[in-house]
Amino acid sequence: MTINLFISYRQVFLFGLERMNRMRWIDGHCDVLWKMWEAREPISFYDADSPLDVRFPKARAVGIGLQVFALFVSPKMPKESIWDAVLRQVDLFHEEIVRDGSEVAAIGSAAQLENLKDSGKMGALLSLEGADALAGELYRLRVLHRLGVRQLGLTWNHANEAADGVEEDRGGGLTRFGRTLVEEVTRLRMILDVSHLSERGFWDVMEFSDVPVIASHSNCHAVCPHRRNLKDGQIRALVEKEGIMGIAFVPQFVHEPKEEAAVEHLFRHIDHVCELGGERILAFGSDFDGISHKIGGLEDVGSLPYLEEQLLKRYPEHWVRRWMWGNWYDFYRKHLP
Repeated sequence: MTINLFISYRQVFLFGLERMNRMRWIDGHCDVLWKMWEAREPISFYDADSPLDVRFPKARAVGIGLQVFALFVSPKMPKESIWDAVLRQVDLFHEEIVRDGSEVAAIGSAAQLENLKDSGKMGALLSLEGADALAGELYRLRVLHRLGVRQLGLTWNHANEAADGVEEDRGGGLTRFGRTLVEEVTRLRMILDVSHLSERGFWDVMEFSDVPVIASHSNCHAVCPHRRNLKDGQIRALVEKEGIMGIAFVPQFVHEPKEEAAVEHLFRHIDHVCELGGERILAFGSDFDGISHKIGGLEDVGSLPYLEEQLLKRYPEHWVRRWMWGNWYDFYRKHLP
């Protein structure tokens, strides 16, 4: 009787540890779907030996509780093919990532997010990276919303019907359609992602008081002056709006020269965000599977325990846990429908 009781307590304890391990991280951006869709041969998210940076066996082992999957299409794609490419990636998400929901659960609401904590499953959330696929048509956004998309990044690096991206020299902001699009995002209770958006476009978005805003994978311009990184005024605006800033692992966003980028350089971005009052908006958006060059020690999702170890050496544990998980979680719990 005593032995059986001991075994029962031990099983409960181990189950608790396993569940906590599964809920250790939220990653705000990866390009798994794009890599799977573009591959000449099928790639399995569930294969431990697949070439994906984020693959289920490693993600589960390191404690990815929720992964945001971007719907991205290369700007080299003919315009008339972009919508089809996005829909095919949505299909990959439902057929190959979420499947029957037994191991990975699609997250589209605050209730589903809350249920994730006790389910033992990994969560998956869909985000559209660039409004190019919409081709100026709001009905397409509504279709994607019904298919589970909950975030919209207005641009990639270039201009489209909604706004200019960061690589457009003219630096334009939101177009007339872009403003209408943000209004529809707000009505649908979706989340707006300003990573890749021009600086003027960023400030145009901030005029909309009701839309929740994130920069899913952007770093600090003051630390590394890449045009994709956010300036101090933008970071302060995100703090004021109670958004989220996901620090990316893209070498050229982290340090110049990019070949020398190291994990230690990430800390400079973290320190700078904190100096601007951003402890509660700070998170991570790896950009795994969207980058060909990696920071040493952060080659794929399996490297996250090393990052956790280094963070805990430098910062208070309660803040590290918020950056790994809590800030993203609280934001989504507040803003998902």
